[in-house]
Amino acid sequence: MQLPPIVSTSEWQAAHERLVAKEKAALRASDALAAERRRQPVVEIETTYTFDGEEGRRTLLELFDGRAQLIVYHFMFAPDVHGWPDAGCPGCTMFVDQLTALAHLHARSTSFALISLAPLDALLAYRRRMGWDVPWYSSAGNDFNRDFGLTTDTRETFGLSVFIRDDDRVYRSYFTDRRGVEPIGTVWSLLDRTPLGRQEEWEDSPPGVPQTPAYTWWRRHDEYEEAAR
Repeated sequence: MQLPPIVSTSEWQAAHERLVAKEKAALRASDALAAERRRQPVVEIETTYTFDGEEGRRTLLELFDGRAQLIVYHFMFAPDVHGWPDAGCPGCTMFVDQLTALAHLHARSTSFALISLAPLDALLAYRRRMGWDVPWYSSAGNDFNRDFGLTTDTRETFGLSVFIRDDDRVYRSYFTDRRGVEPIGTVWSLLDRTPLGRQEEWEDSPPGVPQTPAYTWWRRHDEYEEAAR
């Protein structure tokens, strides 16, 4: 194995400090990009999409579960397209394996759900196999996947969409796919994709966005309900 250059402690420290300076600059640039996302225009979703879920049929608005925001991961699971008779996309599976406990997102009024084209029975069977409890819905009975560009005549793809609601009106605020999905998965990186962000006072957010002191809202994922009471 070819190792990186071997140097003295002082040389390593100098190289490390140069690297850390670049990392901090990249972090500041990432914060500025997240602030820009919070100001990105939104588009109203005027179609009433209805999905099959464990609780029965639910509209896109109902997937919010009463919260202000909804993150949807468009999970590739379309057996007729890819020849997966009883399993979802390996890459999408890896993404869901790394998800945060959803209670942390719920604490910031943000719901999360998976949506796939496959029938609900296939989705729930695969979810049991993977040991997940993430809400998963089938769009087999509507045009959601095609309208959002996830299904075309030649292929099926994946991505991540963010929605925000105003009472019963739903708006799409953000979308990313391909390598844009790779850095997402922690509670912070997911919230950084939403219009409301982390909702902490240090953030550069539009007027009217709810904010609380940094860190003070954090809980263990099984403690949020008790804290709310």
